[in-house]
Amino acid sequence: MNQSQGFYLDFERPIAELEKKIEEIRTYASSEGMDMSEEVRRMEERLRKLEKEIYSSLTRWQRVQVARHPKRPYTLDYIQMTMTDFVELHGDRLFGDDHAVVGGLARLNGDPVVVIGHQKGRNTKESLYRNFGMAHPEGYRKALRLMKMAAKFRRPVVCLIDTPGAYPGVGAEERGQAESIARNLFEMSHLPTPIVVAIIGEGASGGALGIGVGDRLLMMENAWYSVINPEGCSLILWRNRDQKEDAAEALKLTAADLLELGIVDRIVPEPFGGAHRDSTRAGENLKAAMADTLLELRAFPVEKLVEQRVEKFCRMGVWEE
Repeated sequence: MNQSQGFYLDFERPIAELEKKIEEIRTYASSEGMDMSEEVRRMEERLRKLEKEIYSSLTRWQRVQVARHPKRPYTLDYIQMTMTDFVELHGDRLFGDDHAVVGGLARLNGDPVVVIGHQKGRNTKESLYRNFGMAHPEGYRKALRLMKMAAKFRRPVVCLIDTPGAYPGVGAEERGQAESIARNLFEMSHLPTPIVVAIIGEGASGGALGIGVGDRLLMMENAWYSVINPEGCSLILWRNRDQKEDAAEALKLTAADLLELGIVDRIVPEPFGGAHRDSTRAGENLKAAMADTLLELRAFPVEKLVEQRVEKFCRMGVWEE
């Protein structure tokens, strides 16, 4: 991340301090008419080494922080970067329109798809409008409506996951939050069209699973995916949130962990330091991964895809005693 972004994570403070010093030297040299290019060059070399040292050894908790970075691309950002002719569709035809879930028709490399994803906000007003990316039952029912439409018109489904969890409010529970997620799990398991799921940021609990059943699961390099967020896990196990780092380590929620465990199928690389440092490049990487995966899935008959999809999820969590 650069100085102009104005936001640094805790572990990035040494980078922030060095970038500030470099900027101060440049400003001083410019105002005094001095040539300090050699000094700047040496400090920039130090900066690159420091960045490599920090970003090459991120802990699981630090990757969670990167996944939550406020400058990180969200679903609508990725749709804009990776797809064309996007037409957003609204409402579940039962209760209302959930702004935490967006979806509609689009084209990926010219091929028609239906895209669905969680959407967060950039500021307080947007975050409230999007309910911080936490979907209500009508959001999952809207998603299911779009998926069934995709199957009817033989369009593949692309799901982008980025949520801290489904909304746990009274109204959401009254309108059947658990049922709406369970219904999606059931319907997606045998939906007669290819489904590609990409975890682009946070993937927490049933909120993520509600649009998370697919033929292939892609995961951005600094995203996380787990049954619970580290703070919630810490609160349950240790009665406080102070053990969140330990909880993150125990949950094994990073892309590398989940690839090793056979949960996800492919890790989508991010620019050094996170997708927010170069969102265009992050979008290009995600687009290539989605396009390659859809091309692979088109080689299978729909009946075979559904059979393999069910087998894929049945294999998860199997162990021997």
